[in-house]
Amino acid sequence: MAPRTDSAPDRMLNRRALNRALLARQLLLERASMPVLDVVAHLVGLQGQEPLQPYYGLWSRIAGFQPESLAELLLQRRVVRAPLMRTTVHLVTAEDALTIYPLVRPVLERTLRNTPFGKGTVGVDMDALCAHGRELLEAEPRTMRELGLLLQERFPGYDPKNLAYAIHYLLPVLQITPRGVWGQRQQATWTTIEGWLDRPLDPEPSIDDLVLRYLAAFGPASTADIRTWSGITGLREVVERLRPKLVSYRDERGRELFDLPGAPLPDPETPAPVRFLPQFDNAVLSHDDRSRIISDEHRKRLGTPNEFGRHIYLVDGFVAGTWDVEETKTAATLVIKPLVPLSPADRRDVEDEGARLLAFLAPGRDHDLRFGEGW
Repeated sequence: MAPRTDSAPDRMLNRRALNRALLARQLLLERASMPVLDVVAHLVGLQGQEPLQPYYGLWSRIAGFQPESLAELLLQRRVVRAPLMRTTVHLVTAEDALTIYPLVRPVLERTLRNTPFGKGTVGVDMDALCAHGRELLEAEPRTMRELGLLLQERFPGYDPKNLAYAIHYLLPVLQITPRGVWGQRQQATWTTIEGWLDRPLDPEPSIDDLVLRYLAAFGPASTADIRTWSGITGLREVVERLRPKLVSYRDERGRELFDLPGAPLPDPETPAPVRFLPQFDNAVLSHDDRSRIISDEHRKRLGTPNEFGRHIYLVDGFVAGTWDVEETKTAATLVIKPLVPLSPADRRDVEDEGARLLAFLAPGRDHDLRFGEGW
């Protein structure tokens, strides 16, 4: 990796420079030899609404990753799956769940007001609803259906689904294990973060620290990028307060980007290996301007805004297509759908990394790889 060049407010970083910086900080330029817990903390969590997707993301980031290492952390309650950034379920460390939730709670509350669940609970005493919901969840973990029916007994005349989802947005909740544990299945069942961890929420969480951690994992970035990742508003004041601790650059459109002094900024021509990413990976979701990892043309072809509900793969650091696995009891086939033509060398690299992915996802079965029609 080339040494970092001194930064200056008028220094321009082009798309490839931002791409290589993102890959380095997301541990996608070179797999890391770090404990799983440290990687989850460094990334400030991984998207986790699909329970097993974080395993795929960690496999692409950690050398020799074994799914049992993450499963054990979940069972030990050292990592959890809770609605946090952008109101979506994230896999985070226990400490981050306690610290980040108070910072994103206003986002969750604001989001509820704009959902059918919020509109369907107009007139409900929300303080009473939350108090009763907490009592029910801490007495016994419950599915959303179970919670809604019990809440309806106290709040008749309201749809139980609306009542349960209001709790989902208004209380610090998480999904309990064994959901999310490799090789196990369970319907989504909820309790409170404090009840599961037997610890209180952080009474004085630092938004400054959260912004600095975002830059360490996703920078250089604009204020709009930080807002897109977190959903939190009012960040311009935070960034201005932090400015003396930061360095800044400009992108090709002239927008100011902030960063940590000494943070990795590899040479734009640093080779980037093929990487297979899970659905909704934060590497592709956590910037207002995503051109550092996917072109606008390719976003349109995949279909916004939910294009990253598909598994994607990177070639030369950028989204080059989608992948999926077709499975039977005895065989697994990796299906590749390219967005861009692949050179013979790139195709070999995709096939080689795909073979390693199949060995991880479907050990002991016959493996095949097929290139399907492109997008």
